[in-house]
Amino acid sequence: MAFYPVQIAGLVLGFFGMVGTLATTLLPQWRVSAFIGSNIIVFERVWEGLWMNCVRQAKDKLQCKVYDSLLALPPALEAARALMCVAVALSVIALLVGICGMKKIQCTGSNRRAKAYLVGISGVLFILTGIFVLIPVCWMANNIIRDFYNPAVHVGQKRELGASLFIGWATTAVLIVGGGLLCGFCCCNRKNPRHRYLAPGRRVPHARNPRRTVTGLSRTSTSYV
Repeated sequence: MAFYPVQIAGLVLGFFGMVGTLATTLLPQWRVSAFIGSNIIVFERVWEGLWMNCVRQAKDKLQCKVYDSLLALPPALEAARALMCVAVALSVIALLVGICGMKKIQCTGSNRRAKAYLVGISGVLFILTGIFVLIPVCWMANNIIRDFYNPAVHVGQKRELGASLFIGWATTAVLIVGGGLLCGFCCCNRKNPRHRYLAPGRRVPHARNPRRTVTGLSRTSTSYV
């Protein structure tokens, strides 16, 4: 296949995007405690994620607790959980489909068009994964910023943007770029086929020994004289 390095680059970016999606989903640092005021003595730091809450005390002791009830969670948190789980599943499927479309993998035989379509499907799935990651990350960031500047929210309840949100934004960019490379590989491979076949009625016969044909013509011409 032509443009084979582009396919490798797209799959490598897709793999890193899958790892980033898993990290964004599992890390508890979506919302971190905000320290507002002149007091520089910090006794504990609160981390809030999709699956658990963690408290880090001044003596570097980290205690985490998984959410007890699913029904007691806010609707925004439940929606973010669902979207991130879908994103993880899509990233795994996209990576497997992209690997099946590689040149050295014989899952689809030697059909190059089928492999190109598999690579294109993998690219589309990676782009969809990036969109599914971007929606909950931006949604949670909007809620955090809105509550931070809301005067009705107590100072102790205000939160800041955690590291998981920044990992999610970087993961979205990686997934979209990787998916775009795979889709571009599919389009270029379809437009530029390596082998072009002539029509069956327009094949030109190949003369293996032109000297014999010339001598044969000369003999026939002299025989009639």
